[in-house]
Order: sequence, then C-alpha cells, then structure tokens
Amino acid sequence: MSDPALWTLSEAAEAIVARRISSRELLDACLARIAMWQVETNAFIDLREEDALRAAAAADARPARGPLHGIPLAHKDMFYRAGRISTCGSALRRDWRADETATVLARLDAAGAVDLGTLNMSEWAGGATGHNIWFADARNPWSSPHASGGSSSGAGAGVAARMFFAALGSDTGGSIRLPASMCGVAGLKPSWGAVSRHATMPRAWTLDVVGPLARTAADCALVFAAVAGPDPNDPSTAEAPPFVPPARPDSLRGQVIGVERSMLEAADGTLRPALEGALAQLRDLGATLVDVAIPDLHAIFDHGGIISACEAAAIHAEALRDTPDGFAPDLRQRMLGGLATPAVLYIQALRLRGRLLEAVRREVFGRCAVLFCPTLAVPVPTREASRTRTAEDVARVHGPLVRLTRPFNMLGLPALSLPCGFDAGGLPVGFQLVGQPFAEAAILATGMAYEHAAGWHRRIPVL
Repeated sequence: MSDPALWTLSEAAEAIVARRISSRELLDACLARIAMWQVETNAFIDLREEDALRAAAAADARPARGPLHGIPLAHKDMFYRAGRISTCGSALRRDWRADETATVLARLDAAGAVDLGTLNMSEWAGGATGHNIWFADARNPWSSPHASGGSSSGAGAGVAARMFFAALGSDTGGSIRLPASMCGVAGLKPSWGAVSRHATMPRAWTLDVVGPLARTAADCALVFAAVAGPDPNDPSTAEAPPFVPPARPDSLRGQVIGVERSMLEAADGTLRPALEGALAQLRDLGATLVDVAIPDLHAIFDHGGIISACEAAAIHAEALRDTPDGFAPDLRQRMLGGLATPAVLYIQALRLRGRLLEAVRREVFGRCAVLFCPTLAVPVPTREASRTRTAEDVARVHGPLVRLTRPFNMLGLPALSLPCGFDAGGLPVGFQLVGQPFAEAAILATGMAYEHAAGWHRRIPVL
C-alpha cells in the first residue's frame, strides 16, 4: 500500500468507507509526515496528538457516517473550541481560552473528522505573506526561504506537505487563495454568507468568509459540504439549500469561461506559461473561452481596502489604545491607518457594493458561467523580500499580492484557487475560477474537470 498520507481526502474517505484502512492508520501516516515536515514548515502552533489519537479510536469504533469520517484535519488558529487556547496568531492571545466552540468545528466533529490541532497564521489574520513575529513564520514546503502566503499560512504549508488532508482557513482579501496558490494546493473562498462565522475570530465583518484548503477541488467540495449552511448563531448566514458536492464532469463542452484579460495581462511574465497552459487545458476539455472585463475593477479593489482597514481597526481599537506593543509594528501602523480613515469613506464604500456587484453580474456573468483569472500577479516572494517593517513596506508588498484576490471579497463572490504548474524558479502558480453568488457547485465542478486532466495535485514537495 502506498503511503496513505499522500492520498487525496477523497481517496482516503473511500478507503475508510470500504474498510481498507482505519482512521488510526491514516492518523499514524499523517503523524509521520508531521515529524518530517513540522520543523521545515512551522505549520502547527499546537499539535494535539493525544486528542487526535482518541478521536481516531472513536471513529474506528463506529460505522463511517460520511466522507470526513476518521479523516485527520487541522485548522487555522482562529476557530474557537471551548476550553482550548486560540491564539489568533497574536501575543495578546497566548493564554486566552474560548468559552464556546465554532459552528464549523462542531459540524466537522459531527461528520466524524479528526482534529489534529491549530495552525500558524498571520497575526490577527492581517497579512498576505504568512509572517508572524510571535510564533515565527510558516514556511513554504517547496522552498523554505519563500513565503507560504497568508493569512492562512500554516494551512497552505501543511496541506501541501501532506501533514493532514485539509484545513479550514479564512479569507478577507485572499487569505485562503494566496497560501493555496503559493503552496500549490486548492483553496475555496465561498460566497459571503455561505458558511457560519460563529465563534471565529473576526477580521472584517462584512468581508470575512470561512472555507477549506485541501489537495483538490473535489476535496474542498467535501469539506465545504460539511460546514456550509445557515446557522442561527450567525445571522449573516444565508438560507440556501444544502450543498451537495458535484460530480466531476467528463468534459466542459458547452461551458463558457470568461477570461479577465486585464488580470491575465497583469501577471508577471514568469507566470504566463503556466496560466496559458491552464487555459489551453480548459479549451481542450471543451470549454469556450471568451474575453471579459470586470467594470470598475480599480474602484472595487480600493473600496474593498477601505472596508477592510476600517473594520479591522474598529475591532482592535481598544487593544491598540491599551496594549499597542502587543501588535507587530507594521500591523499596528496599518490598523492605525484604519482608525484615521473618515467614516464617510467607509460608508460610501459599503453603499457602492451592491451597485458594483450588479454591474459585474450583468457585464461579466451575462456572458459566461465561470470567470478565469490568475490568483497572484507576482511570483512567490521570499520571506526576506516580503518582510514588512513600515507602512511603505506594506504598500509595496501586500498591494501586489492581493491585487487579484481582494475584488472578489468586496463583491462577495465564490472563488476557487487551483495549481496549474510552476514558474522558472520551481515555485507553484495558481489560477482562480470565480462564480456568481452561491455558485460554488459550478466553479468546483469546473475545477474538478481541470485537475483530473492536468494532474498538478499529484506533485508533492520533497525534503
């Protein structure tokens, strides 16, 4: 039997249901990978091995009750579990214990998943690179001098290194899709309102979404199905029919995919061969490609930045006043900038969201079912080159990284990042498939067809 830690979640789930492997055997395989890769990646903040062993034994003692039954997972350290420390990547939370459990964790527990522990992240989910001065940086398993992407940094690094099968992250401006792209895995940012945020750390209330990072789009679909849906504890969740993971289509014949040409042309030349190769693969699968343009793209980006800065500053205003040294200097400067933003600009940005979304639905999704664009416009940076110390550093580093991801948070649209190859330096390249609100099934099905044909998810980093 091949190393089961290298299987996809879907393959592992099938093996458990067929009783070809036990949850304990899967967990042991993951723990062996963790012993190899934790020092290299610093993906975990808290590895809860004894808890995981008990959960695996419990899973093996009862019949499988779904595709996540007995599957080892781990999650960004911002999803609260009653009685457990949740650091949120911050020195201010080193000893803080939650008094309730996040709805998403409760739903995964109910599905029989095994929780391995909590994962590294950018402080307060406030960085696109994965740097953290309090718990040290998560590192890219393809090249440890390079950034893993943030803010769900440990999730991206750990999934890529095959330390666990999937992870929950959060995405306010790209924080699922950026580490997915930089680490060469799949990452789904659901529609705003599709997944409960009850008992999770907020970054920006009107932009935050919770979603999975996993090895494939098919794996993301299984995790999303387990956590999606309305929650009375989170009134921002939408009433929607239960999500059912789509079947992988044999072809994309009849599918119209819009190519956001300005975003594609914004991508660095070293990324273009992989991106063009992904487009060629989609065309070979039968899809029709048409050029489209997102109207007012710069306005969408800028207003999304205003909302994010103001809401993050409001959440942390008291701590910024009382314990300013508890924040990394660059993050503190960014948040203070949010406090200094006039309220009228924030209100105007909120008022524009509906108008901007309607224009995109009319002018983009009136011509296609799914939108294609790069995830990153720049190659994966090194950790040293992307380290930020001043406000000028932040603008220089973070702006280009979130340039192609933040617009879809502002619009509330679902977006899936998938790997499509490697650049000349051997670092992963990714692209996004974007859909209309609550069209997760459409983008996941398209992604499943692509990854089955392209096979990039079979490439694994080596020590």
